[in-house]
Amino acid sequence: MAGHRLEARRHPPRDAGGPWVVFLHEGLGSARQWKDFPARLTAMTGCGSLVYSRWGYGGSDPRPRPWPMDFLEDEAAVVLPALLEAAGITQPILFGHSDGATIALMYAAAFPGGARGVISEAAHVMLEEIGVQGITRARDRFLRGDLRARLRAQHGDHVDDTVLGWTGVWLTPELQAWDIRPRLAAIRCPVLVIQGRDDDFGTLAQVRDIAQGVAGPAESLVLDECGHIPHREKAREVLDASERFIRGLR
Repeated sequence: MAGHRLEARRHPPRDAGGPWVVFLHEGLGSARQWKDFPARLTAMTGCGSLVYSRWGYGGSDPRPRPWPMDFLEDEAAVVLPALLEAAGITQPILFGHSDGATIALMYAAAFPGGARGVISEAAHVMLEEIGVQGITRARDRFLRGDLRARLRAQHGDHVDDTVLGWTGVWLTPELQAWDIRPRLAAIRCPVLVIQGRDDDFGTLAQVRDIAQGVAGPAESLVLDECGHIPHREKAREVLDASERFIRGLR
């Protein structure tokens, strides 16, 4: 896609012409990272699903270092629109996790009316110190701990480019003032904002600023005893809230 081969899998909606949910993974994830969550959600709602790995992740083409500082911008403004067009999907429901949620919000802001709704899970719309610390810990665990071996199962031989490319961007001094909150006012579609109270990459200020910043209707779900991956740590609660949200869109 946009000149690169992307790993993707799709399942059509139960009813012809039904809505699609497009899943966008986290910064160190891939299509595989979602496990059975997309299948469970689409079985509950009857929606179609498209799950893919971005360039540089999973089974998609490798992305050599260094990564550009605007890589999220490119995903939202260029790659995702091209992928949706190639798949024949219009007005999807975007379900994004972490970086994927940020991309979903950026897409909805750039293309008003392009998304039927956004489920934003553990998104970041500004870079906080807790996020910098979390990314630094991930880099250190990769270089000196067990994270390289664990992530090789997802990213294969290009795991170094994936992890060090991603962390290299977020830890660049020029990016420490990164902030997309002014764009949120362009988002008119409904948004469901989900975050764990114990997320170690972002505070609840992220939830507040998204919910208050978008122009369309927004609802929030903050989960106790939950970290950065609510769809895994609190799957039942996330599935139920997402099903209600999707049914409201229909």
